[in-house]
Amino acid sequence: MGWSSAAAFARTARRTSLAEATGSPRPACLITRPEPGAAATAARVEALGWHPVLAPALRLAPLPMAPAPEARAALVASAAAIPALAAACPPGLPVLAVGEGTARAARAAGFTAVSAAGGDAESLLAHATARLLPAAGPVLLAAGEGYGDELAEALLARGFAVIRRDAYAATEATGLPPPARDALVAGSVRSALFFSPRSAAAAVSLIRAAGLGAAATAIRALALSGRVALALDGLPWGGLDVASRPDQDTLLGLLGPAPPLAPHARPEG
Repeated sequence: MGWSSAAAFARTARRTSLAEATGSPRPACLITRPEPGAAATAARVEALGWHPVLAPALRLAPLPMAPAPEARAALVASAAAIPALAAACPPGLPVLAVGEGTARAARAAGFTAVSAAGGDAESLLAHATARLLPAAGPVLLAAGEGYGDELAEALLARGFAVIRRDAYAATEATGLPPPARDALVAGSVRSALFFSPRSAAAAVSLIRAAGLGAAATAIRALALSGRVALALDGLPWGGLDVASRPDQDTLLGLLGPAPPLAPHARPEG
């Protein structure tokens, strides 16, 4: 279904009530981030009165990571890297995490010297530059396969020796989960959360491949950063807002409490 099929889409949506599509009379919020993180985000979204609908656009899997005993600190840009890091490195290794969520994951994995940056790669670079001395020894950059090259280059430019390790693999989902597809068909999704450029681009591709691009006109897309917002350009969103800070708390503050259900969307009976 192309964007020009909005009228046909609307007719289809009217045939399915909100409660039928989601099992809830509440407006739905699409959560496109993968685990680790999706379930925790869903719980917070539900606490705001929304019906969370999980539609992870990527699937993450830890990779075996070789130890780096010469590293004096580890930089971690995603909580997905923590399992491989914990298996390969001693708990006393200083860990510089991209944000508070990743820092919590590192502490939960047993690391004892953990600090957090402001939520994106730029703040992690600034955090590392402020806390570490290049002369003290190499830094370990644990990132996803195909991620982290820009950060590694920026560290090298500042005089750091960098040990780059792939800590997890990310693959695009092959399709929308049935509950997410049903909610989009029904037009019950009123908001959607996007946490990274790659997952945002993958989510756009999944929605378009399902022929549900017209559903975006009823959805307010919320992006963690400007770079994430750029990856959402492929759909006609009803609104697009960017968090003022690249962290989940700010993004959920932007989402806010669920609005009252519109009278025309209330289930019968």
